Amino acid sequence: QVQLLESGGGLVQPGGSLRLSCTASGNIGSINVMGWYLQGPGKRRRELVAIISSKDGSASYKDSVKGRFTISRDNAKNTISLQMNSLKPEDTGVYYCHAAWGTSTEWGPGTQVTVSS
Repeated sequence: QVQLLESGGGLVQPGGSLRLSCTASGNIGSINVMGWYLQGPGKRRRELVAIISSKDGSASYKDSVKGRFTISRDNAKNTISLQMNSLKPEDTGVYYCHAAWGTSTEWGPGTQVTVSS
């Protein structure tokens, strides 16, 4: 089993920055990919924001965050991070850390990010 815990959310003004972190514990050696998903206010679905391969570190991003967000990993600390710059109100919502291995997946409890003046 894998357990995930996010940190780093909060309230920030438009144009500001936040850094989210997700620490994995448990059977982390089997993880293939980790990522961040956003569930916006009033929305039922979680949309992919960014993912990173646990094997080679290759990353992919949602179009609207390219150039503003950067996903990274620290294998020694079993952590991935999401550096979010030039934040916009539409970036508001609950950010969930996600891990996948084989046919299994796991979610963190989520961390709230609010971008508002």
